[in-house]
Amino acid sequence: MALGVAMPVIVEIAVDPIGTCSTSVGDLIRVAVDVIKKSGYKYEVGPMGTSVELPSVEALGRLLQEIHDELYRAGVKRIVTTVRIDDRRDKAITMEYKVKRVS
Repeated sequence: MALGVAMPVIVEIAVDPIGTCSTSVGDLIRVAVDVIKKSGYKYEVGPMGTSVELPSVEALGRLLQEIHDELYRAGVKRIVTTVRIDDRRDKAITMEYKVKRVS
């Protein structure tokens, strides 16, 4: 495969809303997950982050912007987001493939 060919990527997104006046942020995490759900991308919620299959790294930027915008609309004053990206370009992979390889 050529390096310039866009291949699906798997990302893990962990969003930490700050400045919420509460230690409980589950409702705000649900806001972020709803943005992902509405995007139509395949996703899986985990205890420390959400994994998402995206068509490109570029799509990740758009998705993160939407998540942040929606959280700011929900009243969050500050957001810290951690992202891990599996950008494999020699073959297309899925979240299921990655899990099967180690189980």
